[in-house]
Amino acid sequence: MGESEQKMNAAEWDLSDLYKSPDDPSLQQDRDDLLARADRFAETYRGRIRDLTDLDFRKALEEYEGLVEILRKIGSYSQLIWTTNTEDPQLGKLVQEARELGSEVRQKLAFFDVEWLKVDEKKAEEWIESRELEHYRHYLRVSRLYKEHTLEEGQEQVMAAKNVTGAGAWTRFFDETMGAARYRFEKEDLTQQEVLSKLYSADREVRRKAHRSLTEKLSSMSRTLTFVFNTRLADKMISDRLRGYDHWLDSRNLSNQIENESVENLVGSVTENYGLVQRYYRLKRRLLELDKLYDYDRYAPVQKIDRQITWEEAKEYVLDAFESFDPKMKQIAERFFDENWIDARIRPGKRGGAYSASTVTSVHPYIFMNFDGQLRDVQTLAHELGHGVHQYLARKQGELQSDTPLTTAETASVFAEMLVFEKMMEQLENPGDRLALLAGKIDDTIATVFRQVSMNRFENKIHTHRREKGELTKDQFSNYWAETQTDLYADSVRITDEYRLWWCYIPHFLHTPGYVYAYAFGELLVMALYQSWKEESTGFSENYLKMLEAGGSDWPHNLVAEMGLDIKDPEFWLDGLKLFERQIRQAEELEMEITQSRS
Repeated sequence: MGESEQKMNAAEWDLSDLYKSPDDPSLQQDRDDLLARADRFAETYRGRIRDLTDLDFRKALEEYEGLVEILRKIGSYSQLIWTTNTEDPQLGKLVQEARELGSEVRQKLAFFDVEWLKVDEKKAEEWIESRELEHYRHYLRVSRLYKEHTLEEGQEQVMAAKNVTGAGAWTRFFDETMGAARYRFEKEDLTQQEVLSKLYSADREVRRKAHRSLTEKLSSMSRTLTFVFNTRLADKMISDRLRGYDHWLDSRNLSNQIENESVENLVGSVTENYGLVQRYYRLKRRLLELDKLYDYDRYAPVQKIDRQITWEEAKEYVLDAFESFDPKMKQIAERFFDENWIDARIRPGKRGGAYSASTVTSVHPYIFMNFDGQLRDVQTLAHELGHGVHQYLARKQGELQSDTPLTTAETASVFAEMLVFEKMMEQLENPGDRLALLAGKIDDTIATVFRQVSMNRFENKIHTHRREKGELTKDQFSNYWAETQTDLYADSVRITDEYRLWWCYIPHFLHTPGYVYAYAFGELLVMALYQSWKEESTGFSENYLKMLEAGGSDWPHNLVAEMGLDIKDPEFWLDGLKLFERQIRQAEELEMEITQSRS
């Protein structure tokens, strides 16, 4: 079977559990019903929230949750189908209609949060502790954290209305621009995902050409992308100022239900251990037998692996690893394949990257990725299926409490990756093969922990600059990028002039400012969890799945505490970093073993 044929065997999803097509009559019916129900909800409850009984307030929350569910269903469908072909103007129109509908509904419902947050603290506490509202307890507690950052109803309506032409519009423009872009590579026009994939090639010349291809296209778009970034920075600055957030990251930390100090501890612990990254890349330079390691060499395999992975093989790898941990985990993941909940086939216009969309709790999650037949795609599949299992289990918490903060949202995905990695390592006996797989895992950990924190440092600089000094030029963005990347790699990796521009293709900076540290949080948390499982596996998987099932119904530190870990302890992050250092040491020992066997 040829490479292209293997890729074509990758799955395509069936979105009919949401809607059968963009022309599905039930989609238009849901739009109409949603607006009518939102009007009735406002007529029933506006001006009355503080006077409701416990039971009436619960009924109001249930009605509100039902409105949120319909809105999410419409938004999920339009977003999912659009990401598979961002070049289709009709699908872009569908996304815009969903966003405008969402804006209109949020304007109608703005009074609800405003009035709830104006309820005096004594009565609010009585409601939160009441038996009638027990199911919504955590949601209500978290919502009260936004009391000082919520505006009057009319102002909230304006904020909701302007988002359609603000942040939402600019992120859509960015996605469509990137989705339509083609990168010239050896007389072929490739998608961004395809050219990025070549940076993992064992052939250095292929990596160089891919590096040049990406840079040349980004350079041609840099004026536009610089404007998009500046506009998004300004939009967030204005919103934060209006809502009374002192620091650019405050709103993200609040949303993640984590204290600023804990984030500072995490970032500080990682940056103080940048030396581990530099130590590994010096090892990798030796393994690759290079005089200098350039930025386009970072993801090169230390051993050439020509074998392509078929979609069926990737599926088998992941399901076997899940089953070895807990059969229930495999059973849930299997449904994603059997019932076509995954879209993995690369095709023109499809957005790059990967994600798992929780959609709505009355349906199920869907997984999006770009399967290219590479070994690392198995890890990507495991990562997104970890998310999918988490979201599937958490559906029982309902629309208002199923979603987890971004910090703990990455736990299940990274844990799933670890399961697959360990399973693959167990099957390898040759030291060279083990080293190749281990090096790939270390590369991934660096990308997930250290590179994400370095990107957090980049974000910190550009948001601070925008607020204190005004708009940034392309060179200023590039200087901050080069500075924060050099802090990470020091002299272990030579940063090229071309790489200075690579800040401008990263979607997280625009979609969810401040997101990136959550990856580091999740990876280091998983290292600690995985160690706990290895030390005492009895009952661990059952408790782990219960934690996932809890979704966002409790504080992250409480959910993790049930697993015997304290994420508020400043020393906690060092435990995960020690495990990472152990992996580097294992790689160094394998290098020595291989060297000795050759002499």
